[in-house]
Amino acid sequence: MNAIVGIIMGSKSDLPVMQAAADILKEFEIEFEIDIVSAHRTPEKMFNYAKEAHLKGLKVIIAGAGGAAHLPGMVASLTPLPVIGVPVKSSNSIDGWDSLLSILQMPNGVPVATVALNAAQNAGILAAQIIGSTNKDVQNKLIAFKNSLKEKVLSASEDMRSSSPKKYL
Repeated sequence: MNAIVGIIMGSKSDLPVMQAAADILKEFEIEFEIDIVSAHRTPEKMFNYAKEAHLKGLKVIIAGAGGAAHLPGMVASLTPLPVIGVPVKSSNSIDGWDSLLSILQMPNGVPVATVALNAAQNAGILAAQIIGSTNKDVQNKLIAFKNSLKEKVLSASEDMRSSSPKKYL
């Protein structure tokens, strides 16, 4: 099976955050590729990746970057695919705000779907939802996933209420 989601990041230091996107895509059994593609240090690689992603069968790109965070927007400007930006709170970051605003504040005509700071898992879920809009197997896995979230909350609520009802009511 070929990758249908591309996960890219500006540097290896982003991998601990971006791993969460890979992990959730594995859970949904969605094939993906993962690579380091720096908008500033490897602009030719970034340009080629963005221009060719749809030609090799990718359906969605998840792009994570810290600091100035140009990778998601630059990729979005070059590809016809949906791009999901993950702002990464990096060591050179201004508490993550620089990266968040760089990804979020795109001009009209160049959209980047943006998740919360370091929320690569949500980027993976959003990519799965995009894939699931035309793939019933993935859609069914998403329905089961969302039901499991509901069950966790209901179970935690019941545990809390039964363990010490007077304390919480």
